[in-house]
Amino acid sequence: MLLGGAVAASAIDGEIPTKPPIKASALYMIELPSGRVLMEKNADRRLPPASLTKVMTVLVALESAPLQQIVHIEPRALNRRTPTLELRPGEQFLLRDLLAAMLITSANDACQAVALHIGGEAATFVAMMNDRARAWGLANTHFVNACGFDAPDHYSTAADLATLTMRALQMPAFAMMVRTVTREISTVDGARSVTLYSTNQLMLDPDITGVKTGYTSKAGRCLIASMIKDGRHLLLVGLNLMDRWEQAASLLRYGHALLQTESQRSTIDR
Repeated sequence: MLLGGAVAASAIDGEIPTKPPIKASALYMIELPSGRVLMEKNADRRLPPASLTKVMTVLVALESAPLQQIVHIEPRALNRRTPTLELRPGEQFLLRDLLAAMLITSANDACQAVALHIGGEAATFVAMMNDRARAWGLANTHFVNACGFDAPDHYSTAADLATLTMRALQMPAFAMMVRTVTREISTVDGARSVTLYSTNQLMLDPDITGVKTGYTSKAGRCLIASMIKDGRHLLLVGLNLMDRWEQAASLLRYGHALLQTESQRSTIDR
């Protein structure tokens, strides 16, 4: 799904592109690094973020331990709901590989293993997540678990998630992982390997540089998408996003065309 198309043609003509409709419970699209808002809908509405939660989980882990640290897989870490990696008790992985699994293929068992490794207890790790949310001014964000499972008090907003992702993208390890399409990881002893495949269909486009997908029955289809094109960086957060891939592509095309048009007009006015 490439992000070129009809909307971009408007920028060539110097006309303001037509703003596409937003079909989502909440949406927030900004230009980076300025943070200028290009489009929004219910940006401060508290909603379930599904696996977009894992952006915070990975940030806490990156701040708490070196990437080369060895994580021992405990039986209590194994998630019977969605055993993405089919981790086995007693296996050992490098922390960096489990973080990659969380971001690339949204592995919930890897997520729980990391939370227990860093926090000792799941509740302790979640408290660390909420401490950072408060410290970073994410006033409409509260976590109950590390992976993004639906829970009454587990919520965030499109605006808060954009702020969180801006911080995360400043970390080279995070920025590299979220733009990875496929990657192979192995246990420390080499006995078993797993190939990770990105859940983000937008990654088929070379201008897309991540970031994270999410889905639960309550949250619907969620997405954080980063695009760098013609020297411009756009960040989009959508919660309960209808026609997720098509709509995200259309909105990103619109944002890029809008910036192109403004740049052309500015040049002419000079």
